[in-house]
Amino acid sequence: MKKSNTLSLAIIAASFGLVALGHGPSASAEMNPPLAALGPPPVPSDNVQTPEKIALGRLLFFDTRIGGDASVSCADCHSPKQGWGFADPISRGYPGVIHWRNSQTVINSAYLGKLFWTGSAKSLENQAPSAALGAVSGNGERDMVEARLAFIPEYVKRFKQVFGDDWPKVNNVWRAMAAFERTLIHNDTPFDKYMRGDKEALSEQQVRGLKLFQGKANCIECHNGPLLTDQKYYNLGVPRAEEWSESGLAQITFRYEQYAKGVTEKLYRKIKDDAGLYYRTKQKSDMGKFRTAPLRYTAYTAPFMHNGSFFDFEEIVDFYNEGGGSNEFTDGTFAKAKTKLLKPLGLSDEEKEDLVAFLESLSGEEIKMATPKLPPYAPLPTAANAN
Repeated sequence: MKKSNTLSLAIIAASFGLVALGHGPSASAEMNPPLAALGPPPVPSDNVQTPEKIALGRLLFFDTRIGGDASVSCADCHSPKQGWGFADPISRGYPGVIHWRNSQTVINSAYLGKLFWTGSAKSLENQAPSAALGAVSGNGERDMVEARLAFIPEYVKRFKQVFGDDWPKVNNVWRAMAAFERTLIHNDTPFDKYMRGDKEALSEQQVRGLKLFQGKANCIECHNGPLLTDQKYYNLGVPRAEEWSESGLAQITFRYEQYAKGVTEKLYRKIKDDAGLYYRTKQKSDMGKFRTAPLRYTAYTAPFMHNGSFFDFEEIVDFYNEGGGSNEFTDGTFAKAKTKLLKPLGLSDEEKEDLVAFLESLSGEEIKMATPKLPPYAPLPTAANAN
């Protein structure tokens, strides 16, 4: 690129507050996708939305019979009363175990191309079985799920109507759940109204916070675009989950996950922090990296980060103001993978309050939903009465 063009881009970016004032201009800052109101979610052509499919998916989302011992549903770790997530630092797990990461909200997950903290699922259709069948989450089995659903006449009827199944097929369970989750959209926040032209939707303090978000605080470097996430992976130096030091059961789960994901014997015996993206890539430079979390609906989804280390916006802002933290993947014990994007910001107390006020504008009315009445089991029809 010619120098004159680079300068022009820098001037344009600065006019929108996209240059990180505390870090100096950079190519990445200039090219960040702009903040914007959130439109309708994408829908895959092979799983179109229908009212009947959505209604079926809603029932299945709340139905514990999709899990291993028929005691855990999707809604147990993604509860409407807890921000459609789980309000403890580490999510609950399958009975007898504990999970090892924070449960993310389902709200607006329809927009994501990388689901779970390390992007191991690329669609809601792929995410659902990973959770429902995962050993420390749902612990279900495909054949058992199909067998149970075959004993529920209402489901047999609905799967026939929606998918043409002679009996409920497990892969269509995931498709119906995904269709329901695509209706859980939160795009009418004060921020969205402001971005659509209502300049009264944000307070003066929130507008100051927006300018900080795009400028001095440099949040937009990673939290950009309509969803306020670049869906990339970073090691921020998030401190170790306290539960891993205090709970033997949490340590057992962590060791199991280490073994299941295939680490070296040295790492299995020595590592004490979640290595994140490394488990998928086996690249040392990816140790401790996790996908940037969207910032929408966050008024209802604390605690924050992959291990629930922070419980409110003030803690989050303080963390970034100090330039992030440290763990065994930032201090050189196993790697030095901390992102270079983080530096002390030097925000004043007033600026931190303004930034928190802006973060609050990213959440509108809480999305509430009662648990639906689930259809009961019934004996299979006899051969003589099958028709």
